[in-house]
Amino acid sequence: MEVEVKLRLPNSQSHQKLSNLLSPFHTTTLIQENIFFDTPTTTLAVSNAALRLRFYNLDSYAVLSLKSKPELTQGISRVEEHEEPIDPSLARSFLTDPNGLLGLSNKSQIMEKVKGEFGVDELICLGGFKNVRGVYDWKGLKLEVDETVYDFGVCYEIECESKEPERDQELIEGLLIENGIDFVYSDINKFGVFMSGKLPSK
Repeated sequence: MEVEVKLRLPNSQSHQKLSNLLSPFHTTTLIQENIFFDTPTTTLAVSNAALRLRFYNLDSYAVLSLKSKPELTQGISRVEEHEEPIDPSLARSFLTDPNGLLGLSNKSQIMEKVKGEFGVDELICLGGFKNVRGVYDWKGLKLEVDETVYDFGVCYEIECESKEPERDQELIEGLLIENGIDFVYSDINKFGVFMSGKLPSK
């Protein structure tokens, strides 16, 4: 179970202000490309699941993931997540041959689960979005400040994976409030935004 604090920033100015504030704690910047797959009848999405390939830093490495049973309440996200590393060149081939992913089921627990639990026997590529993630080590927390670029606009968010989300959320909110940075609780995840085809309304 992955548990994260998720707070949405209203605009690029808030994102830049937070990035500047956290700059002494910066550890790395990740360029992520996220590509999603489903059946022609969206079997996975209907079941609240998402099958994703994520490419890092111009195909330096790639990860196959399956997320399911998401819950997002008051800025705290809980989701079942399975991840497996995958060769970037092999992963890239699935963008034009999505059904090739199904051929991994004999050596991928994720694809075995996709076929067995969800009954998937055909896949199409849904497309996806890019994300620039600044990573910061602040007060023992790993803060991830995201600039997510969709075909229909840009969204800004701060995330923090946590074992004590209520405590850590209070710390992060305190940082934002103390420095006059506006935020709201995220009420939809990035995949949900992508599938909706529009930016969150608030």
